[in-house]
Amino acid sequence: MQTNFLVIGSGISGLNFALHAAKKSKIIIATKKNLIDANTNFAQGGIAGVLDRTDSPAKLIADTLKAGAYHNNKKAVEFLAKNSTQAIHSLIKLGVEFEKEKGQLKLTRTGREIEKILVKKVKENPNITIMENTFAVDLLVRNNKSVMVSSSNHRSCNGAVFLHENKILNIFADRTILATGGIGQLFQYTTNPEIATGDGLAMGIRAGCKVKDMEFIQFHPTALAKKTAPLFLLSETLRGEGAKIVDGNGKRFVDELASRDKVAQAIYKKLATCPVYLDIRHKPESFLKKRFPKIYKELKKHGLNLAKDLIPVTPAAHYICGGIVTDLHCRTNIKNLFAFGEVACTGVHGANRLASNSLLEALVFSNSADTNVSTSFKHKTSLTPKNRVVMVSLSNHDTTINRTRQQIQHLLWQYAGIVRNLEKIKKEGIPKLQKILKTLNQIPYTNQQISEAKNMALVGLHILKSAVKRKKSLGCHQIEP
Repeated sequence: MQTNFLVIGSGISGLNFALHAAKKSKIIIATKKNLIDANTNFAQGGIAGVLDRTDSPAKLIADTLKAGAYHNNKKAVEFLAKNSTQAIHSLIKLGVEFEKEKGQLKLTRTGREIEKILVKKVKENPNITIMENTFAVDLLVRNNKSVMVSSSNHRSCNGAVFLHENKILNIFADRTILATGGIGQLFQYTTNPEIATGDGLAMGIRAGCKVKDMEFIQFHPTALAKKTAPLFLLSETLRGEGAKIVDGNGKRFVDELASRDKVAQAIYKKLATCPVYLDIRHKPESFLKKRFPKIYKELKKHGLNLAKDLIPVTPAAHYICGGIVTDLHCRTNIKNLFAFGEVACTGVHGANRLASNSLLEALVFSNSADTNVSTSFKHKTSLTPKNRVVMVSLSNHDTTINRTRQQIQHLLWQYAGIVRNLEKIKKEGIPKLQKILKTLNQIPYTNQQISEAKNMALVGLHILKSAVKRKKSLGCHQIEP
């Protein structure tokens, strides 16, 4: 198969890019599960933006830099803020409806609501081909021998290798887009869906992409902590509406509106001595049902009433602030390979992400990539690169691989969790993960489960190695005193 643009992933950034690029080109969207299954669907906190004269790009810039511990790429932050209005209005043109208060738009639409509109538009577009349940194994990368340099700058990407219907499928493309989302499933506790195994990051690393800031893993402070229920994100918008964080005696112990890393660390320490709860019982039930319908319904399933009960919470891995290094137009250091969304590192987030900036970043930068790529696009036949042979195993290795996956999750939670010990990472965490990765790489065949485990181990190793290099606490990266 061949196309103009190959988009790997179906979150807000990938879909938004596809819709704009499809005005001039043919697009294939390949997603490992269903089109609607993406991290975007789990974003509950709304979207940041600058909308009227009372809003100021300077405030969004200042807030983003402060949250990121000033480790941010300031040019990228300024680019985000200055293009936020246009990004929001592009959603409105697509049909996303935002509530109004006193004549002004309220940016409280969740990722799920935005994703629904984008999915509808993508399905209606004749220039977009959707391939669901299509798992990306590796990028097709060619070395240009005419360029005598020792870096990855002489490499070009010509598409990707997929597992589709238990067969190997090569899709060749003039431009390949990594929009594969996050890495939450590397950790024992996460708010991310099962598909968030770091596949795009791993493929990029194997292809020679530069990565940066991998140690900055954001832990959401408040996920539902009930043994009989799966982890479920309890958005900070609850705290924005007045929810308090209290200990077992009902006493507050942290500023609820502090940055995520500070709130997560405070809860993590408090949990060592007693349970921690979210308390919003002072709000009317009718208000909570309307403002937080998904959270209200989910808690009801597990015997909890948001308006009447204290809700037990725990921190959980939520977002990676680093990733594949890109410029303002989402270009990587490999020709014809682009990345945006959570898999990319634009430098916007720095050492910690400001709440609601992820959806905005996904929109702004995918808009930028579209403009940059589409205007310079000229169709040409992709050259088929030499690719390693991939043998597909149809056997069931679930038990062994699931055990390995759990080992990786436990290791990352233990060594790259909320508070870290650099000496233990170096002497224990890295050697253990290297051993797991070596064992996985010796398996002479693949299937989705094996590939995911390899990806998790590889990305996890980069996280640990990045953490060891940063000797002082900064943002999400907190070292034991």
